[in-house]
Amino acid sequence: MEFSTAARGEQGAMPVNGLPPYDPNNIFARILRGEIPCRKVYEDAFALAFHDINPQAPVHVLVIPKGPYCSFADFSAAAGAEEIAGFVRAVGKIAKDLGLEAPGYRLLANMGADSGQEVPHFHVHLFGGRPLGRMLGHGAPRADG
Repeated sequence: MEFSTAARGEQGAMPVNGLPPYDPNNIFARILRGEIPCRKVYEDAFALAFHDINPQAPVHVLVIPKGPYCSFADFSAAAGAEEIAGFVRAVGKIAKDLGLEAPGYRLLANMGADSGQEVPHFHVHLFGGRPLGRMLGHGAPRADG
């Protein structure tokens, strides 16, 4: 399989649709299997967190569930309650362990082509370490026209 260019650290990645079926050869699946190294921040039974290879903030960590989920839509529909709770708690613990609670942080999960999702494995971006500004840039089209 050809990995997204963003996953390889290059520019111009093609978005994915975020819908099943799950591709077990995506880059995050390969990281989970230990086939590709990562700069690990945290790991437990439900999640793996590692530094993004192309950080967009002083702290930019990716948190992925250990299960085979394509997107938030897939994860929220198919994961069990224990897995969802374990993943959410892991994200909170990582933010706290990184010292981001007091100054603040941002969570971002992309779903599908319009969002720019590039890897077909559900993941949350954890950003912090500086003021992050508006959630969407000034150039984003407004929903009301």
